[in-house]
Amino acid sequence: MLSDTKPDPLRAPKLDALAPAGIRHGYFTRTGGVSKGLYSGLNTGVGSADETSSVTENRRRVAEWMGVSPERLLTAYQIHSPDVLVVREPFRGDRPKADALVTDRPGIAVGASSADCGPVLFADSDARVIGAAHAGWKGAFTGVLENTISAMEGLGARRDRIVAVLGPSISAANYEVGPEFVERFVAADEANARYFAPSAKPSHAMFDLCRYTTDRLAAAGVDAGALDRCTYAEEELFYSYRRSTHRAEPDYGRHISAIVLEES
Repeated sequence: MLSDTKPDPLRAPKLDALAPAGIRHGYFTRTGGVSKGLYSGLNTGVGSADETSSVTENRRRVAEWMGVSPERLLTAYQIHSPDVLVVREPFRGDRPKADALVTDRPGIAVGASSADCGPVLFADSDARVIGAAHAGWKGAFTGVLENTISAMEGLGARRDRIVAVLGPSISAANYEVGPEFVERFVAADEANARYFAPSAKPSHAMFDLCRYTTDRLAAAGVDAGALDRCTYAEEELFYSYRRSTHRAEPDYGRHISAIVLEES
């Protein structure tokens, strides 16, 4: 996480296989940034209380790795919604509120910010349509994944050609939830009970957000995968909202996962 290192994002083999088609992606970690203290590393969270100059430099480094200028690295103002935007140019003014972005324009990198929630990157290399979604429990539960796929179809993608990979997110071993949380999911679909395991705390359960996310992607008809990396457990690499909360820390960093159609 030293400032003299460079970003070294994780990559998904399913998406790396699309590199010859001019699709570049990365699930960025804390490695290669200039932030200090609680945010040590590559904090790209515009909404954090980190030094603005540090966040700006970190995002510049991510943009450089993605092969775009900083203003063409796009992330929305995420609100845990099912809302998706089609983007074809840099934002003007404030970032729009949404939880997924899709594009068919080369040179526009779309990204999702996360710190336990699931960042999902999508690509149809034949149609040259890509997307990035922020899928926490609420977004996944209310349809952000399916809406992203539909938005991509609106640009010419086909779901049977779409590859979608979930990046680092909180694992079931570290995601404890209360009884009302379980009730919400089971009331929507009794089969959702399979995503919960008993917790040591009475009336609580451990929630498998990763499996829930990938199952919803697969049910939507795309080629789904996951990196199976836990943001809570791997502190050297990842920021974690829940870990910071458990430590009563005042804030936390965010990382970015991004994908771009490279310009020829």
